[in-house]
Amino acid sequence: MELRNATLGSAFILVGILNDSPSPEVVCATITVLYLLALTSNGLLLLAITLEARLHVPMYLLLGQLSLMDLLFTSVVTPKALADFLCRVNTISFGGCALQMFLALTMGGAEDLLLAFMAYDRYVAICHPLKYMTLMSPRVCRRMVATSWILASLTALGHTTYTMHFPFCTSWEIRHLLCEIPPLLKLACADTSRYELIIYVTGVTFLLLPISAIVASYTLILFAVLHMPSNEGRKKALVTCSSHLTVVGMFYGAATFMYVLPSSFHSPKRDNIVSVFYTIVTPALNPLIYSLRNKEVMGTLRRVLGKYMLLAHSML
Repeated sequence: MELRNATLGSAFILVGILNDSPSPEVVCATITVLYLLALTSNGLLLLAITLEARLHVPMYLLLGQLSLMDLLFTSVVTPKALADFLCRVNTISFGGCALQMFLALTMGGAEDLLLAFMAYDRYVAICHPLKYMTLMSPRVCRRMVATSWILASLTALGHTTYTMHFPFCTSWEIRHLLCEIPPLLKLACADTSRYELIIYVTGVTFLLLPISAIVASYTLILFAVLHMPSNEGRKKALVTCSSHLTVVGMFYGAATFMYVLPSSFHSPKRDNIVSVFYTIVTPALNPLIYSLRNKEVMGTLRRVLGKYMLLAHSML
């Protein structure tokens, strides 16, 4: 096939789930509602954690970072997809595609690592409560957050640079919701088998190590919880941990499907559904899973919203 030079002036065509759906208006409305829910829920959770001094502890600081990552992750993808569908223009420049890929990989990779650090935080809090402020000091917490962002951004930069250096065929139609590595490699007019192996190894490593840490943490937590003398303490620990495990299951399940399973499991329709799940559905549900089952967060949200409503009422 004829090759096209990969330049900043070139443009891809994103044919996502909205264009392939038999009922695009319904899907568009659903995605819009989920995006607004993600903005509202993550924004409120960030506001509560920022304004409430009692929540300035490692557990909630890490949760705030998770909300920030979800907020940025869904905002990298959803507004562009909705605008393209409504304006009937679904092109994205070469540079825009590279930027979207870099940002999406950064947010996904950072969340991948952060979830493992959150599991370690719960392990220390439940299994070693007397050493908690030493093992999870503010400095340690900041280093965890910085490690998540730095490692994820460096990995994303490497993959984005290498993916975009391939020559692409005349048809630059990406049958996917966003610019991601697997659908882009299908357009490459070059042998990508070696790079696909690198992606597989990187994906397994980036997923296997955090998952191993999470499984180890929660195995030790389970043993500690079962030996707790207080039923109230046991119930509180199980509620907190079950919320985290629900988020972990949703995130790692989608990531494993996209970056670990062989190409025989992939199809444009299936990949689009999975991409909607981890870029739109999960960011909308994560803060609800955490906050609705956490009395401290819900109490803080009620107080914060009450103060703002009183302030707004007094200004009228």
